[in-house]
Formats: sequence, structure tokens, C-alpha cells
Amino acid sequence: MTASAPEAATASPAAPGGPGTGARGRRPRLPLFAAATVVVALAALALGRYVVPPNEMVRLLAGQFFPVDRTWTGVEETVVLDVRLPRVLLSLLVGGGLALGGAALQGVFRNPLVSPDVIGVASGASFGGVLALLLGLGSFAVVGGAFGFGLLALAVVMLIGRLNSGSPILMIVLGGTVTGAFFTALVSFAKYVADPESQLPSIVFWLLGSLATATYAKVVTAAVPILAGAAVVLALRWRLNVLSLGDDDATALGVPPRLTRNVLLCAVALMTAGSVAVAGLVGWVGLVVPHLARLWTGSDHRVQLPSAFLIGGAYLTVIDTLSRTLTATEIPLGILTAVIGAPFFIVLLARSRDRMWSQ
Repeated sequence: MTASAPEAATASPAAPGGPGTGARGRRPRLPLFAAATVVVALAALALGRYVVPPNEMVRLLAGQFFPVDRTWTGVEETVVLDVRLPRVLLSLLVGGGLALGGAALQGVFRNPLVSPDVIGVASGASFGGVLALLLGLGSFAVVGGAFGFGLLALAVVMLIGRLNSGSPILMIVLGGTVTGAFFTALVSFAKYVADPESQLPSIVFWLLGSLATATYAKVVTAAVPILAGAAVVLALRWRLNVLSLGDDDATALGVPPRLTRNVLLCAVALMTAGSVAVAGLVGWVGLVVPHLARLWTGSDHRVQLPSAFLIGGAYLTVIDTLSRTLTATEIPLGILTAVIGAPFFIVLLARSRDRMWSQ
């Protein structure tokens, strides 16, 4: 008698076997990851060049919702609520979205080296933002241009993927590579024609990634696509377990592989475009964090994907806190994520390659 799709997802090779290693044994770690993310966010609100005492910071936050005696200063309130809080919220959203997108793509393509960059959306979004900066448009146009060109890149990749019905995954990867290279060339051309005194520095800084201009408006702008895409990916996370069985078995179990992949790709593209639109290019998060989530939770996507979202948010919040505290001038996020992520990724692979991919 054929097992149902959810049952097959539980018993599929994507879910590690053995007592205490499946979803039931791993799921209790989700509250731990959530608590750790909250602690990291609170620490980021208190730390910086102007240190806010933790007790005052907690009272300040509580005072926004409950009647609490005011013991904090006006400067502390401005620093926490107007400067750091939108930045921390944005880092949680961007880090979580990129990490969740990377974890989903690694499951879709069954390849541990896949990240959101592989579908070309990041390159398309980066060109949209650079074009707005080159034309001297405002910050709203930079966000809108990045988001619009990111979705345009996805449309191109999806069209290329339809050219060969026999190898959809291969065509999507090739389409993403070609599309990414095309938009990367356009970014290089924009940098070439930009004014080296007034335009080029802002373009280069934006491409390196930064949350220095975080506002509540940008938090809302990022939250809509990132949370919408995350909701779709998390709702379909059990189907990734079924897809790991192969297209034929997935079809037999009632899961249409092409449709499921396309929906997941669109959701990941939505999260990636939203992230690049407000933060610029932030690399390595979508590659490193999914490996951490897989190492700590196993390969069951029902647990791994929400864990990746939480870990990714905490990871980028730590990176952003370091970027604004290590030196007198802020270090772009792209530099720190590469400097920290690349060696960490090598060590992670060397120590845990058998545990993560033996199945």
C-alpha cells in the first residue's frame, strides 16, 4: 500500500534516520534557536559606540507597551528606538531570508554549494539598484529598481528553464548562470561610466552591502516580500523531503515536481530581491547558514528550514554589530561575511562533511 506524501516525507532519505535524529528528536531545538536569536537581537540593541546599559534598554523597550517609570535618557531612547531597532529588525529579516532561500535551493537542486546567487536574482537586483544610483534617483527608486530587476531576472531564468523539458533543473542552473553574468556585466558597465567623484563611491558601497541607512520604512519594504516568500517556503518544506526521492517517486506520491520547484524558486527570488533591495549584496549567508542548520538539526527540511531562518537572522545581526563597532568607520557587510564566512565554511566542511552529507 502506497504511503501518503507527508508520511513519505518523514521516511524519505532527506530525513536522517535513527532515534533522536528525525524531526521528533530535532524539533525541540527550534525554541532554543528562537531564544538565542532574541538574545542576539537584544545584545545588538545595547552594543555600539554608545553603549546602553542592558537594564535600561530592557526597561526602555518595555516602556513602549507597559507603564514603566522612565529611568533612561533621551539619548538612549533615540539610539535604541530610532537608530538601532530598525537596523536590527532589518538584519533579522535579511539574514533570515537569505539563509532560508539558500537552504531551500540546496534542497531543490540537491547540491550543497547552491546559494541564492545561482538563480541570477541577486545580480539582477544589484543592477536595478546601481541603475537608480547612476541616474541620481532617490532611495525609494533604488529599492524599487533593485526589486523590479530582481523579479525580471527571475522571469528570464524561468523562460530559459522552459527551453528543455527533459532537464528542468539543469536549464534553470544554466539560465541563472547566464542571467547573472549578463546583469553582472551591466553592473560593471554602470561602474565604468559612473562619475568617479560623486557616483562611483556610493555605487561601490551599496554593492558591498550595508544596513547603515536602515529605517522603519525599509523594514516594512523588506518585510513584505521576505515574509511572503518565507511563508511559501515553510508551507512547502515537507515537499522538499518528497522531492529528494526523485521526480518519478514524487509524482507517484502526488507532488508535482516541476510546479513545486517553480513555486519554491519564485518564493526564494522574492526573498532575495527584497533583501538586496534594502541591504545591497550580502554574500555567504545563503551558503554558510544552511550548512549550520543542517549540522545542528539534520536533513529533515521540516525542521531545517525554520532553523535556517532563525540562525540566519542571528548570524547577520552579529555580523552587522561587528561592522559598526570594530573600526571607526563602518565596514561593509559583504566584506565581513566573506572574511568570516569563507574560513568558517572551510572548517565546517572539513569537520562535518560526513555527518551532513553521508545520507
